[in-house]
Amino acid sequence: MKRRHTVGLIIIVAFIVYCFTAFQTSLTPYVSFAQAKASTGTVQVRGVLANEKITVTENGKTVMFLLRDEAGEEVPVIYQGAKPDGLEQATSIVAVGKYQNGRFTAEKLLIKCPSKYQGSVKPS
Repeated sequence: MKRRHTVGLIIIVAFIVYCFTAFQTSLTPYVSFAQAKASTGTVQVRGVLANEKITVTENGKTVMFLLRDEAGEEVPVIYQGAKPDGLEQATSIVAVGKYQNGRFTAEKLLIKCPSKYQGSVKPS
């Protein structure tokens, strides 16, 4: 095989390995709070509001609430950012972040609200 072909093949293999590694590190699995406590990386925890109390700081840039995961464990969630619309009515909340110092620090919040079209189908 010519030297040019060998170098080209090495570059292609290196690119494939790089893409695979980058893809693996970008994945954030859904876990429970128990698994999030043991994890060192970023994870996603799905749950619901444990109570109606949502605290927003005076400057409006930090939101704190209690989230109950699917296993029933409740953990305080701290989110640096504006309070998402519909947080109080959410049927499901996904917090993306890390468990640190007895609380879950969320980088992102994904809110699923009840559909405004649910139950509005009229019989024919």
